[in-house]
Amino acid sequence: MSKQLLLETGVALSFLFNPIGSIVAEDPTFGERKQVHNVAHRGATGYAPENTIAAFDLAVDMKADYIEIDVQRSEDGELVVIHDTTVDRTTDGTGQVGDLSFEELRGLDAGSWFGEQFAGESLPTFEEVLDRYYGKIGIFVELKAPELYPGIEKQVAEALRERNLDKPQNEKIIIQSFNFESMKKMDALLPRVPVGVLTSNTADTTPEALQEFSMYAEWFSPSYGIVTEELVENVHSLGMQIGSWTVRSQDTADFLFDMGVDAIITDFPDYVEPRKMKY
Repeated sequence: MSKQLLLETGVALSFLFNPIGSIVAEDPTFGERKQVHNVAHRGATGYAPENTIAAFDLAVDMKADYIEIDVQRSEDGELVVIHDTTVDRTTDGTGQVGDLSFEELRGLDAGSWFGEQFAGESLPTFEEVLDRYYGKIGIFVELKAPELYPGIEKQVAEALRERNLDKPQNEKIIIQSFNFESMKKMDALLPRVPVGVLTSNTADTTPEALQEFSMYAEWFSPSYGIVTEELVENVHSLGMQIGSWTVRSQDTADFLFDMGVDAIITDFPDYVEPRKMKY
């Protein structure tokens, strides 16, 4: 069975089992609402330190449809959740993520920089996030700079297989990256799991580029600054969904609603609410 058919099957099932988070496939009748997936960027990072349990718990409380997380690897092989390739900005430590042991990374304070009430927040592992949140909320997994961590795709795939999250009914796991070759690897390793490509480059929005992405990806995720109605239509015409980032204002959220995207990736999940269609 092809990935595209599997994806279409998963979307159909989502209408039966998850109507709140589903995409409206046809023009709604009067009184119905157009829905988009509400993706909490690194958790509810407008209100809690990014990529921490505090931010992810808050996203669940705010009833987001997904959390978005960034996965890298420690010097001794542990998959950890952090955005930057250094720890300098979001912890009390310094250095490259890949040069520090898991014990060193785990000992860092990843919350105080945001607010003293978050002092002592630690960097979660990928496995901890899967075990704590799968079944409660969907997870967009971004492989951050996978070129720095040879073999990370296989390691991520194994963690998902161990939890039976490599099956088509588990489409609430989506894997994405700015590294397109990495996503081709993920497609080969986990053919039943949707993958996506991230970009802020208009060169990646041409019909030729989109056609190439559609050969292995189910999601196209551009920065909101390059989103147009034509782009959304072109992405949809190739059977992909489109999710855009990063929303930090209500105006930006409203713009993306008007463009007809399928997912809005936001620091503020409360900005992304169902909106009544205009007639």
